[in-house]
Amino acid sequence: MGAVIKKELKNYFLSPIGYVVIGIFLIAFSSFFYLTTIDQASIDLTYLFYYTALYGLMFITPLLTMWTFSGERKSGTEQRLLTSPVSMLGVVIAKFLSALLLIIIPVICTLMYFGILCYFEVPNVPIYLTSMLGFLLLSCVYIAFGVLASSLTESPIIAGILTFAFVFASTWVPYLVESLSSLSLLDQFINFLYGQINIGSVVLFVTITILCILITMIIMQRRKSIK
Repeated sequence: MGAVIKKELKNYFLSPIGYVVIGIFLIAFSSFFYLTTIDQASIDLTYLFYYTALYGLMFITPLLTMWTFSGERKSGTEQRLLTSPVSMLGVVIAKFLSALLLIIIPVICTLMYFGILCYFEVPNVPIYLTSMLGFLLLSCVYIAFGVLASSLTESPIIAGILTFAFVFASTWVPYLVESLSSLSLLDQFINFLYGQINIGSVVLFVTITILCILITMIIMQRRKSIK
């Protein structure tokens, strides 16, 4: 599995995708840090994660995951992937973790904003940490679905559209259709912004992530048996 992770990270950073994703995240984090913290003379970093989750993940996740499996199919390297000694579950998890790492890197960079605020007044550390945790759990859900979408088609564009549609629907549809309000992943994430680690929200995020990974594994395993 380590070899697959290394290969995926190499692909990300030998192409513009890795740098573009990290760059967009850093721009988003920096912009929202200025608008919600510096400009408002606040030491609250929760809105930094909220607005990046609300707008940033919607566009970055499709870009990050659209090539994971459909790119292999499109470039003709899928056969090599299917016949590798790594189990198909290991391959899926490796691709998932590689994409997640590209989100973890800019999230870690938010520590510099925390350090800047500490110069004036120490922010609420537990709330900062729970906000970061919630952001990463929400990212896991979106990435896992993006990897699943990529396994369904050989077109990275279609995979990206499917992922965007999922993120958009899970964010905005519950607000537009009142009967679906309980399905809002964003609302589940908001719990973390108040410093609350809601077990139900954690279970929901982890369950959806695992479910998407397992379905992706089944789809790719079937392709392997057909090949």
